[in-house]
Amino acid sequence: MEKNILPIKKAVLIFFVFACGYFISALLRAITATLSPLLTSEFDLTAGDLGLLAGGYFLGFASMQIPLGYLLDRHGPKKVVSSFLLIAIIGTGAFALAQSFSGLLISRILIGIGVSACLMGPLTGYRIWFADEYQQRANAWMLMVLSMGFVFSTLPVQLLLPIIGWRWIFGLIVILIFFVIFLTFLLIPSWKIENKNHENKVGSLSDIWKNKFFRSTIPLGLFNYGGMVAIQTLWAGPWMVRVSGYSPLESATGLFWINTIMLIAFFIFGYILPKITKLGLESMRLIKIGLPISYLSLLVIIISGENAGAAHFTFYLLTSIVLTLTQPAVALSFPTSLAGKSLTSFNLLIFVGTFIMQWGIGLVIDLSQFFGKGEIQSFQISFFVYLLICIFSYLYFLLNNRNE
Repeated sequence: MEKNILPIKKAVLIFFVFACGYFISALLRAITATLSPLLTSEFDLTAGDLGLLAGGYFLGFASMQIPLGYLLDRHGPKKVVSSFLLIAIIGTGAFALAQSFSGLLISRILIGIGVSACLMGPLTGYRIWFADEYQQRANAWMLMVLSMGFVFSTLPVQLLLPIIGWRWIFGLIVILIFFVIFLTFLLIPSWKIENKNHENKVGSLSDIWKNKFFRSTIPLGLFNYGGMVAIQTLWAGPWMVRVSGYSPLESATGLFWINTIMLIAFFIFGYILPKITKLGLESMRLIKIGLPISYLSLLVIIISGENAGAAHFTFYLLTSIVLTLTQPAVALSFPTSLAGKSLTSFNLLIFVGTFIMQWGIGLVIDLSQFFGKGEIQSFQISFFVYLLICIFSYLYFLLNNRNE
């Protein structure tokens, strides 16, 4: 599939439309962290239930990644993103009307399916429409939009709760999804017209999974990246409430500032990445140097226990930002004809991993309490298990990329 670099004004407009969709995806992903005290009380949820509920989004999301790769390579972002968002409307509406835990869980899975193309669709399009040197910037700035969605899922949602309630918040999100579908139909270029001579020149999915570099990133994507997302979108909130002693409002405020700082960080990171690359600091070197720092910051959280608050989690996430380089690095290691399949294959790792880690962290907390550990110690044990898994994932990556 050939590159078709777009003029800057057209590229900015396309980025804006896709950013709107990804903003909603991020808002729906992270909103359970803010709503966790309310949902726990209203539906009598355990830590495992809460982890499973939040992870249901990622289960639905992950289940679509492989078919999504084929669909994106053949039909392009315009058709795929708009079609999947119709499912998101159904899931979001169902969540607003749910009366039981099972209803909430099924709705979250549908939401995950519905927004599963909101990042992969844009990144597949950018692989064709944007120059190679701007792929990492586009990825970082989409993650900036992700953080913006996370920001709005915190304090703004907390302030809206006593006014309209959590069910009507989801009703408003349904309206926003309709608006994004309209913009997508109106402004995103047609894939078939631009690539009509290349439809049959797509590679096999096995080309991705047999690739040595891709295989070396599997543990990082599953456990390290997935766990980082699990902490940012769920477990940072319960830690601040149940370990650090924050009130729900204080926790929401903490999450608001965490994600606001991450938003700024992704903007700066995306801006300087092309300049850093020109100076010889390639993605591989940044990943190898940066990840041990993030592990040390996570260890500080674990040791600090009840003294670890929003500032600690902010530093952990900032030092983990180098993990985001793995996705564009994977995409750039394959030809453009495999853009959709390579991106969605790695995204599958991230979201399966996020589901495993969100649920797994909750299960280890429950298990530790079952064996008589206190709540604070149970959180520390669970996070320490996650840290050990991250270290082994990093070592596997290093051993398979010693000469890079």
